[in-house]
Amino acid sequence: MSDDPTLDDPAYHAAVVDLLGALAYAELSAFSRMAADSELAPTLANKAELGSVAVTEFHHHEALVAELARIGADPVAAMQPFIHALDAFHERTRPSFWLEGVVKAYIGDGIAADFYREIARFVDDRTRDLVLSSLDDVTRADFAVTVVRDGIQADPRVAGRLALFGRRLIGEALTQGQQVAVERDGLASLLVGGVGRGGGADLAEIGRMFARMTDNHSNRMARLGLTP
Repeated sequence: MSDDPTLDDPAYHAAVVDLLGALAYAELSAFSRMAADSELAPTLANKAELGSVAVTEFHHHEALVAELARIGADPVAAMQPFIHALDAFHERTRPSFWLEGVVKAYIGDGIAADFYREIARFVDDRTRDLVLSSLDDVTRADFAVTVVRDGIQADPRVAGRLALFGRRLIGEALTQGQQVAVERDGLASLLVGGVGRGGGADLAEIGRMFARMTDNHSNRMARLGLTP
């Protein structure tokens, strides 16, 4: 297998369509959730800030859809296989109050982003750059850190509840990521099937991948002022 995968290879093309389709639906879902959560914001400033983050997510969705169309894929069909798994994850991790929603937007979506960043190591440069730009969460991170730390300062009792929710998120997110990768041949072939750059990952590297994701989660929790 060449170290320079090409979309002319049907197996690699199908894998890239899977990756971009999963991300496109994830970004559309993030936009919808954040737009809805902005209505629960306690201040007008919070409402505007979260609304701005939601708009950024929608722009990411648009870029991914445009790329799917460019490579000859139907964007709706590409997203369709991921709707059930992602919607089920969001239903299982539905926030019960405003600050949990903010934690989920940073922690939950951050874990998913780490998963897709790992997969992006095995794709061509153009696809990798688009994936990484779509996963940029600097604005979201800064917003979440400020809001959650301010919330804890105002009511320290909420920290334990948010920490528990954060720990629940990583378990659910890792399970969901594994499920999606196993159920979709395209994503599985990028990770372990050898259709992408470098021939994929072996079992030891898969273990290191999930260890990196867990470490990133702990770092995000710490930034929020929560115990991992």
